[in-house]
Amino acid sequence: MSILITAGPTYERIDPVRFIGNYSSGKMGIALAEECVNREIDVILVLGPVNITSHIFNNPHIKIINVESAKQMYDACMQFYPHCEGAILCAAVADFTPISVADHKIKREGDELIIRLKPTNDIAASLGNIKKENQLLAGFALETDDEETNAKGKMQRKNFDFIVLNSLNDEGAGFRHDTNKITIIDKYKEYEYPLKTKKECAKDIIDKYCEMLKTSGKPVDK
Repeated sequence: MSILITAGPTYERIDPVRFIGNYSSGKMGIALAEECVNREIDVILVLGPVNITSHIFNNPHIKIINVESAKQMYDACMQFYPHCEGAILCAAVADFTPISVADHKIKREGDELIIRLKPTNDIAASLGNIKKENQLLAGFALETDDEETNAKGKMQRKNFDFIVLNSLNDEGAGFRHDTNKITIIDKYKEYEYPLKTKKECAKDIIDKYCEMLKTSGKPVDK
């Protein structure tokens, strides 16, 4: 069994020294990869720029694809997903990228700087479009309001089999924390979990992934 996991942020360059990014540390995605490797599941980890390491990085069950931009992450996912049983999209991918990138450091001139942006490729929607019947696809939704409604809408739009919801309104959840509070939502039910370490959350998520893989995407009663 093999799984594609995305983790970390993406950096969208403005010039050679500046970029548009976000606060994702990659901890949740790497915890998912660790849990899979511990179960001897082969992992393709598409990893954005992060400052953490893991004991699994030299494990034969994992292949790491280091990327920086949303375009690089998109290309890697489109290349490897067709050869996997499924994917969990945990990375915080930029929705927009600069239309043009300066080839020199932009100097401070005038009272304002206007940067024009264009949409990045939608990785989740693109994988949802090419997903086969025997493949699974799961993603994350980090929300600040109307959490469940937004998560369910995203699950439907992206053709996910399930989605992992976490809210910035929950203390100890979200970017850069070692803990998370998740709700796993599939097409039939919602499973809410208390605040746990990200390693414990990863076990719950991979349990759900393996359960749905065995039942062809249909959850079993717990």
